[in-house]
Amino acid sequence: MEKVGIGIIGCGNISGAYLKAMAGFDILDIRGVADLNQAAAEAKAAEFNAPVSTIDALLADPKVEIILNLTIPRAHVAVGLRALEAGKHTYSEKPLGITFAEGKTLADAAAKAGLRIGAAPDTFLGGGHQTARALVDSGALGLAVGGTASFMRPGHESWHPNPDFYYDIGGGPMLDMGPYYITDLVNLFGPVKKVAGFATMLRREREITSEPRRGETISVKVPTHIAGTLFFENGAVVQVTMSFDVAGHKHLPIEIYGTEGTLLVPDPNFFAGPVSLLKKGGDFEDHPVDQPYADGNYRSIGLADMAYAIRNDRPHRANGDLALHVLEVMEAFTTAAETEKTVGITTTVARPAPLSDSLIDGALGK
Repeated sequence: MEKVGIGIIGCGNISGAYLKAMAGFDILDIRGVADLNQAAAEAKAAEFNAPVSTIDALLADPKVEIILNLTIPRAHVAVGLRALEAGKHTYSEKPLGITFAEGKTLADAAAKAGLRIGAAPDTFLGGGHQTARALVDSGALGLAVGGTASFMRPGHESWHPNPDFYYDIGGGPMLDMGPYYITDLVNLFGPVKKVAGFATMLRREREITSEPRRGETISVKVPTHIAGTLFFENGAVVQVTMSFDVAGHKHLPIEIYGTEGTLLVPDPNFFAGPVSLLKKGGDFEDHPVDQPYADGNYRSIGLADMAYAIRNDRPHRANGDLALHVLEVMEAFTTAAETEKTVGITTTVARPAPLSDSLIDGALGK
């Protein structure tokens, strides 16, 4: 099968994970890496033995079919629009945009141009999450009742070298970590119908405790503790908490409940992890994860799936409709908090097909 040319724009912290994982997918042909900071592009290209380029050159290269957009969240839509204008499909890091309105602008532009858009997270394609999805689809849980989704930690200033954007417009725990959790929940339960929520910002400043900027102070411009409820179209009700303010907790990342069983789902920030099922009247038992991509960091499988989808003229899973729906749901928490009203979701989306639908000999290949 003919490879799909990929141009990478953005050589920040996450780019290394993508470049490392991309080597495992034969469909992907890295045509160049670029960044506004040319030194950063050159360093990343040298580290991964990839060709260095410029943004303009990648957009002009006829062999580049997909622009992989790894810029900061506030630049996702602007870079995506440039890619579409250049006739390229585009796949970005999460979130699709920092507001639903700008995300919809990107989606509308892609539809008008007849081009594809996609966005992380693609962790729901990992073996642990696909195993959980298969159990849900098998009817093991009975009727969907609800669940919980919990991400709570002190904040990224303790480890990230430049944590400013996590607390700027477009940041915060919901836009940063919410995509992993809500995308996985949509994969399991289907689309969200309405949202209720509250949001707080307890501190206006944060002290960086990571190197090399230890001791510097950064401003906080977004809510840092968000809690609320998702009401899904299938009737399930899921409690969600996303926080950069909590010292620690013992909640599991995702639990989902049905009339006949309860399922403990792996951390959606990762592809792998244990799956545990309790059947009514029994005890929790670990369920074997015999899906492909059960171990390792495949932070580019969504991009590879998109490339195969282009070649095989089928839908890709980490698609624009899914990313836009998740973005609207995340924004609805803040809207609900500000208006003190339940917020209806205007978009809907089909659950992505199970990954098993596109496997050949146990690997993504069609």
